[in-house]
Amino acid sequence: MNLLTVLLLSLLSGKSLGALSNNTGVNQIDLKKLLILALPLIIKYMTSNSQSQSGLSSLFGALGAHQNRGSVESQIADADVEDGQKIIGHILGDDQDQVVEELSRESGVDAGDVLNVLGTIAPYIMSGLSAATESAQTQQQAQAAPAGGFDLGGLMSMFGAQPQQEPEPAPAPSVDGSQLLNALLSMMK
Repeated sequence: MNLLTVLLLSLLSGKSLGALSNNTGVNQIDLKKLLILALPLIIKYMTSNSQSQSGLSSLFGALGAHQNRGSVESQIADADVEDGQKIIGHILGDDQDQVVEELSRESGVDAGDVLNVLGTIAPYIMSGLSAATESAQTQQQAQAAPAGGFDLGGLMSMFGAQPQQEPEPAPAPSVDGSQLLNALLSMMK
């Protein structure tokens, strides 16, 4: 099971949907439709953004800032929606209005509510990714893996996406991403 599936299933649980509905005012049936459409799209944009060194650095910075380990429903209930909307703005960039309108049209949820839902779930997505990365790092350190470069294909495969070729390799952070994320994948099967 990839991380996208894990995140989606956790958001679609009854308690999580209830907390999200209470926080946003959107009914649970519409939330399910919206989440099923939105989460893969958010992950697609995140992995695309991480193709560049600046995008990758930005992602690691955001992961460091979002380390809430509470339950999904408590993270949703306590979400800083303003911060979440900033996260969504960084992830979607110039495409934000178009993506929100498309999600609204496809899900039947008002565009303002779509943005509110995305802002509510964004901190949880970042915390979930942060926790998964930490677990993989711990497993990698336990296996005493040698240091190396970051494999963007590993990050993308963690979400179930296919890697794209970069024209030139970016300088690698000090984290060995391929082994780290391969360990994460093996933990989730």
